[in-house]
Amino acid sequence: MADNKRDYYEVLGVEKNAAADQIKKAYRKLAAKYHPDVNHEADAEAKFKEINEAYEVLSNQEKRQLYDQYGFAGVDPNFAASQGGNPFEGFGGFGGFGGFGDIFGDFFGGGTRTRSSGSRAARGENVVVQVEVSFEEAAFGTKKEVNVSRIETCDQCQGSGCAEGTQPETCPQCRGSGQVRTTQNFMGMTMQSTTACPTCGGKGKLIKSPCTRCKGKGRVKRSLRQTVEVPAGIDNDQAFKISGQGSAGANGGPNGDLIVNVRIRPHALFERRGSDVLCEMPITFCQAACGAEIEVPTLDGKVRYNVPEGTQTGTTFRLKGKGIPYVGYKNRGDQYVTVVVETPTKLSKEQKELLRKFETSAEKSHPKRKSFFDKLKANFG
Repeated sequence: MADNKRDYYEVLGVEKNAAADQIKKAYRKLAAKYHPDVNHEADAEAKFKEINEAYEVLSNQEKRQLYDQYGFAGVDPNFAASQGGNPFEGFGGFGGFGGFGDIFGDFFGGGTRTRSSGSRAARGENVVVQVEVSFEEAAFGTKKEVNVSRIETCDQCQGSGCAEGTQPETCPQCRGSGQVRTTQNFMGMTMQSTTACPTCGGKGKLIKSPCTRCKGKGRVKRSLRQTVEVPAGIDNDQAFKISGQGSAGANGGPNGDLIVNVRIRPHALFERRGSDVLCEMPITFCQAACGAEIEVPTLDGKVRYNVPEGTQTGTTFRLKGKGIPYVGYKNRGDQYVTVVVETPTKLSKEQKELLRKFETSAEKSHPKRKSFFDKLKANFG
C-alpha cells in the first residue's frame, strides 16, 4: 500500500460520518469535473482515478467499515490476496466496480447499442395560441380564426429531405445505426462508450442532394389562419386542445397538438362564478316597498320578475337555468340577481316634505330600525 495515498474522505471532501447520499453527491460532482473527456488538464486523469477509488470503497458499507477500522490495508486487494482470499471478492462484476453502472452511464452513455436519438421517431411540439371572446361567446360557444405558426412536413420532398429523384444514403461510418462506439482505457480496464455518429449527426443517413425547399430537414415552418371551435361554457384562462394540429413529428413521429388559451372580455352587466351568472340591479324605493314587476337582463334576453313588497337592499333572488352551460353538457347554471334600493336624489322641497310626513306616519313600518334603537337604549341608556 502506497504511503502517499490521501484519505478517502478527504478525496471526496466529506466528513467521516457523511451519509450515503452525501457521498454519492460529492462523487458525482467531482467525477463530472475531472472526467478526462471534459477536463484536459495534465493531472485530471489521475484525480479521476483517485476519486473513483475513494467512492468505490466509501459507497460500499462493508468496505467502508473495513477502511474505517484498518485503513488502506483493510481494502487493499493485494493484502486480501496475501491472506489467501479473492482480491476482488465483494467487488461485484465490472472489474471491481459493481454498482457503478448508473453513475458511469451519466458520463459514458451506457455500454449497450441502442437506436440513436437522431433517427428515433419523435412527437411534434405542441403549438399554443390565444383567442379572445365575448362573455356570451364563451357561454354558448363560437368559432374563431386564429394565427397558427407550426412546423409541417415538407410537401416538396414529403419529409425525406432529399431532392426529387434522390434518396438518402446509409452513413458509411455508423452503417445506419446513428451511433459509434469508442474504447477507453480506465484504471487498467477497457471501457466502451456509445455516442452519436459525428458524420450523420446520429441520423444514420446522409443526404447528398438536399431538397431545395426544406434544405434537407424534411420539415418547414408555416403560418396559417385556422378556424377553431370554442366550446360552450369555457371559462377565462382555460384552454382546450385540438389533437394533431400542432407541429409535425420527426422521423415518422405523431404530430403535436394545438393548445388554445381563452381570454374572455369583461361584461358590462354580468360577472361569472363557475357556471353561475351574477348581476346587480338597482330598483326604486317605491318598487322595493310596494313590490313591482321588473325586467331583468339575462344571457337569453330580458325576463320578467316580480319583486315582492318590502324587499330590502342586498336581497338576492335566483333565476334557475339562466346561467352558463357546463362544458360538454346541456345543463346550465343559474343567474343570481342582487337588488340595490336606490335612494332618490335631487328632490324638490315639496317631495322632501312628503317623505318626512310619510316617515312620521309609517314609523311602525321600520321594524329593523325600531329594534336597533331599542337595543341602543337598553345598552347605553
